[in-house]
Amino acid sequence: MISRVTGSSALVRAVPFVVFVGLTFFQDKFGDAGRYWFYLAKTLAGAGMIWAMRPFIEEMRWKFSWEAVAVGVGVFAMWVGIDSFYPKLDVLITKLGLGKAAAAQASWNPHEHFGQGATLAWFFIAVRIVGSSLVVPPLEEVFFRSLLYRYIVKQDFMAVPLSFFAWMPFLVASALFGLEHREWLAGILCGFAYQGLVCLKGRLGDAIVAHAITNLLLGVWVAWRGAWHFW
Repeated sequence: MISRVTGSSALVRAVPFVVFVGLTFFQDKFGDAGRYWFYLAKTLAGAGMIWAMRPFIEEMRWKFSWEAVAVGVGVFAMWVGIDSFYPKLDVLITKLGLGKAAAAQASWNPHEHFGQGATLAWFFIAVRIVGSSLVVPPLEEVFFRSLLYRYIVKQDFMAVPLSFFAWMPFLVASALFGLEHREWLAGILCGFAYQGLVCLKGRLGDAIVAHAITNLLLGVWVAWRGAWHFW
């Protein structure tokens, strides 16, 4: 039986992530302009949840190390480098006959909606980069690496050291993390890298930093190269 303390520890790690993912589901339901304003609202909500979580999750502290920087840069290079070599999740699902092809989703390109070089366009690009770099990493790392990985090992997950390594939770948590992304293969490899970093360092903060660096570099790449399909 899960103790009340363990249950509360799980909820404080899971609920913010679930809420954030739920908000993401509704992001494109409010028209072309609404999706950008909704992302801003979602980012502010995510930041508020992170602030509320901090006193209860001791391991949610950013930790800078050369390993974190190396993993963050390496994952970014991998994410971009293998992009053209595998079918994306929606295409794969259709090819495997597991679902119908979804209607093409409009790319996240504020220049198309607000005008090339418009102030609002650059504002929302900045919001996206800040949100993906500072809000997404803590929420996802706390859920996948602090909670899910250890919970698969043992229901009393708080008794499992962050440095503990086991193949089943390593593969399962990384696979689920990857399938959260359209770029599923890059996401799975990304999950391997971040989880390996947590096990290596015995702390979560390095993975948060690595995740933030990856997303920051990817956001700059998207804005610089016009590679809007990554968003």
